Amino acid sequence: MLFMVMHKVTPEIEEGLPPNTRVIAEMGKLIAETIEQGKFQHGAGLKRSVERVRLRWRAGQCEVTRGPKGEHELLAGFTQLKVKSMEEAIAWTRRIADAEGSGDVEFDIGPVVERWDLGLADKPAGDVPLHVLVLRKADEASERGARPSAAASSRMQALMSEMQQAGVLLVAEGLKPSSIGARLRSSGGKHTWTDGPFAESKEMISGFSIIKVDSLAEAKAWTERYAEILGDIEVDVREVEA
Repeated sequence: MLFMVMHKVTPEIEEGLPPNTRVIAEMGKLIAETIEQGKFQHGAGLKRSVERVRLRWRAGQCEVTRGPKGEHELLAGFTQLKVKSMEEAIAWTRRIADAEGSGDVEFDIGPVVERWDLGLADKPAGDVPLHVLVLRKADEASERGARPSAAASSRMQALMSEMQQAGVLLVAEGLKPSSIGARLRSSGGKHTWTDGPFAESKEMISGFSIIKVDSLAEAKAWTERYAEILGDIEVDVREVEA
């Protein structure tokens, strides 16, 4: 079973404070251990909201908001892209929405934190690709587990194939409804779990890890270790679509 473990933005992240070296070191150890066990699949951190873009379709019209703040932060899936600019990422996201054909829909696009942003490497010279996460927000249909139509699935498969050929697509995953997920609130070293379904969160996603484990219980145990490193934090655990 694959689970996406997503931690939320903190005031320190939103203020753009320098990265905490202890957190970087301890998280690096946890991830290295999880990789060695064959359980770590993928992960990334996101830059603060001022660097993100929100695309929201209503009645066929797309509203683009720069630097959105948290709202409606419950996800149905994500796509990671390698592009030349945020404008290119926006263009691909528009095509994802068109292929989906679901009408009212919402996506956030966020630049990924790179190793040089954390002081772990020098930034390469020249034109450096921009890695972004396109976060597809949940809605009533995704939360009840509705499947896309055959036509929508065909359009999306064709688009994903085109994106792969263009060298843009890195990974794409859908999430099962929050009703089979869990939310952890960690405060003062105390862990409080809420089983799904759970309401939308005002805090935006700040980063995630995808792990391969045998059960939700095992995913929750790993998440508690993850939260102990991050401190006071909210973390969602969601099962990835097979």
